[in-house]
Amino acid sequence: MTAKILVADDQAPIRNLITTILSKDYQVIQAASGTDALRMIRQEKPDLVITDILMPGMDGLAVCTQIKADPATSKIPVVMLTIIDYDLNRRFAENLGADGYLTKPFTPDQLKEAVSRHLAAASPGTKPAE
Repeated sequence: MTAKILVADDQAPIRNLITTILSKDYQVIQAASGTDALRMIRQEKPDLVITDILMPGMDGLAVCTQIKADPATSKIPVVMLTIIDYDLNRRFAENLGADGYLTKPFTPDQLKEAVSRHLAAASPGTKPAE
């Protein structure tokens, strides 16, 4: 089964970059806001969510909190994406239930490794597309 990944970021170039990097191995869907992300998560049931922390309106921390509070989505791994690499922010995100934290800029290998690691931890049978 090919894993489905939802990428939530208000910046289209970032969403498109992540999609380009991951789409060879995974099914990638995009959301331009936190509100759109939550709606798509409930409809699409992704295997992993990558969300920017700093988005207007509903930010990534609120998205993570709502994902983890809902029994229907609480087991979905959430990787926070941010330009702010402070240990305090990382711990705050982890306390809200985030499973991972990736700092911009990132390399394709860093992104792929984070996705692979969190998918494997959440669902050992989930794998990249063949």
